[in-house]
Amino acid sequence: MNILILGGGGREHALAWACAQNPKCDRLFCAPGNAGIARLAECAAVDILNGDAVVEFCAARAIDFVIIGPESPLAAGVADDLCAAGILTFGPGRAAARLETSKTFTKELCAAAGAPTAAWARFTDAAAARAHIAERGVPIVVKADGLAAGKGVTVARTETAAMAAIDALFGGDFGPAGDAVVIEEYLPGEEASFFVLCDGDTLLPLGTAQDHKRARDGDTGPNTGGMGAYSPAPVVTGAVATVTMDRIIKPCMAEMARRGTPYQGVLYAGLMIRDGTPRLVEFNARFGDPECQVLMLRLGAQALDLLHACAEGRLHQTRALWADDHALTVVMAAAGYPYATEPGSAIRGLEACPDTGDTVVFHAGTRMQGGCLVGTGGRVLSVTARGFTLQEARDRAYGVLAQVDWPGGFWRRDIGWRAL
Repeated sequence: MNILILGGGGREHALAWACAQNPKCDRLFCAPGNAGIARLAECAAVDILNGDAVVEFCAARAIDFVIIGPESPLAAGVADDLCAAGILTFGPGRAAARLETSKTFTKELCAAAGAPTAAWARFTDAAAARAHIAERGVPIVVKADGLAAGKGVTVARTETAAMAAIDALFGGDFGPAGDAVVIEEYLPGEEASFFVLCDGDTLLPLGTAQDHKRARDGDTGPNTGGMGAYSPAPVVTGAVATVTMDRIIKPCMAEMARRGTPYQGVLYAGLMIRDGTPRLVEFNARFGDPECQVLMLRLGAQALDLLHACAEGRLHQTRALWADDHALTVVMAAAGYPYATEPGSAIRGLEACPDTGDTVVFHAGTRMQGGCLVGTGGRVLSVTARGFTLQEARDRAYGVLAQVDWPGGFWRRDIGWRAL
C-alpha cells in the first residue's frame, strides 16, 4: 500500500521507520518530513493543517493509508476531511481530539465517567486565578487549557513560580492556548505513559513508557516536550494496567461513544501512580514524542499492521506481540531549548553511528544545508536503542550518542534513572 505520514519530528521518523520494515508498505511519503525521514520516504511540502491540500496530495499519489502524527492536524480536523474523502486514516476527528485540545473537556469527561483525576478549576481571568492559588497554596499545577506543544505546564512548588506561570499564560507566551488556564491539585507519585489503540469499539493496550520532561539531569530545569524516554515503565505493573483500563480508559471511551464521538486512533494516557493507584494527569490524542521512538523500536514492522487494523475497525482480530526487551531514547536538543534556540549548527558523526534493529538515530529538527546536516532548533535527534535489559539499552544509546559531534546541542545524561 501507499502510505502518507503527516508530521516531521522524531515521532514521525519512528513511525516511518516501522512502516518501512513492513513488506505491505510499497511507497512511503511524509509531509513535511526531515533529513532523516528523507532516507526512508519521499518528503513533500504539503500544508498538513490544510485538509483540502492533504486530500489533493493523497489523490495525486494514490495514497491508501494516512497516519497522522502530531496533534495540530487533528485539532484542525484533517482526519475528518480525509475520512470524508474516503481515505483510510489513523487518528481521531476534531471532536474526539478535544481530549487533547481542551483540558476542560477532558476534566468534564472524567467527571461524567467517574475516572480518577486531580481536582481542578478553570479561569479566564488572571486576578481570579491568582486568588485561587493564594487560597489553595502550593505545590500546585498551572496549565494552558489549549495546545501548547507540551510546554504550557508548570508544576509550581512556590507561590512565586505559580504566579509567574499565570503571568506567562495570560500574557500571551503560549498564544491562544493560554486564553484559559486550568489550575490543578498537585498529584504526588511517579508519572508514566500508557498507550491504547481504540477503533471506536475495541480497546487494545499498546505498551507503556516513562518520559523525562525536565530539561536537565535530576529532573531539574524547565518543562520541555520530552528529553528522553524508556519502555516498558516498571511502575506500570500488571495490576496498575488493569486498574487503568477498568477505571480510566474504558469508562472514558464509553462516555465518548455515548456522546456520539467514538474515539479512533491511539490514546495516550498520562498517569500519576502512587502506592499502586493510577490517576489521570492528561489525555493526548496521538503518540507521545519521544515515547513513540521507544515503542516503535520495540514493535518494529508489526506497528503498521496494528495501526492499519485500528483504522479499519479490526482490532478485535489482532494483538501486539512484545519481545521481552527494553528500549531507551535520549533526546539531543539545541542549546537554549525549550526557550529560544539558534538554528543552523552543524551535526557530524552520524555516518559512523550504527543503524540496526537495535540502535537507530531518529531525526526531529534537521535539514541538509550545503551538503551538511544541521539542526533546525528545539529537539533535534533521538538516539534510541534496545536491549535485553534497560541497562543494556541505556549503554547502547549513550554509546551511539558519544559518536555524534554536535557542539551546538545538549542532552540529559541520566535517562532511565528512576528504573535503574
